[in-house]
Amino acid sequence: MAIKAIIIDDERLARNELKKLLELHPDIQIIDEASNVDEGVEKIDIAHPDLIFLDIQMPGKTGFDLLGELEKAPRVIFTTAYDEFALKAFEVNALDYLLKPIDPKRLADAIQKLQSEIQLEQASLLGVSRGPLTEADQVFVKDGERCWFVKLAEIRLFESVGNYAKVFFDGHKPLILKSLNALEDRLDDRVFFRANRKHIINLHWIEKIEPYFNGGLLVELKGGEKIEISRRQTVKFKEMMSF
Repeated sequence: MAIKAIIIDDERLARNELKKLLELHPDIQIIDEASNVDEGVEKIDIAHPDLIFLDIQMPGKTGFDLLGELEKAPRVIFTTAYDEFALKAFEVNALDYLLKPIDPKRLADAIQKLQSEIQLEQASLLGVSRGPLTEADQVFVKDGERCWFVKLAEIRLFESVGNYAKVFFDGHKPLILKSLNALEDRLDDRVFFRANRKHIINLHWIEKIEPYFNGGLLVELKGGEKIEISRRQTVKFKEMMSF
């Protein structure tokens, strides 16, 4: 199966060099290229690639800025002159980093890793009908200088903070500029449940359920958070959970 890819790099010579190296990997089909962030975002929105090769340092906006502008992040292999230690500071769990000049063996390893990940994902999704944003999708979260790729399955809770939402995963709680209503519209409602005005919970992260006052429920998530399900939402919750 061909993997559709876009190269985003402000240096034409770097794009050409990468295309030449990728000729040895016929599974990777370069469908387009872009020389800056705005052009890259536009082409990703149109073509929906499986993968982007992304430079970090570009004039005007960085590769991290580009990821912050996407609603849904494709798989990313960074191609950069940054060294490994500088990259670690960003805390971004990308598929891989290729340091320029790109070593053909490192490129082959990155593509092997990509193919393994795609096979695993296809196996786990076999027969599952996909909604707009599923558990297997990953999103890019940027809070100040810190950045993460997060699979939706790893997010246990969204909490409203004005026009922002706090995202709970691992030990992190970054803020994103999205309202809870906007998130609710985009998330798979078979997994992400609007518990009350302030919270959306991932049903797969529930550890305990207890009766609560006024006919509501109190759920405890595996991260330790206790969230009230409002009386109104309790009816819907019981139907979904087959109480």
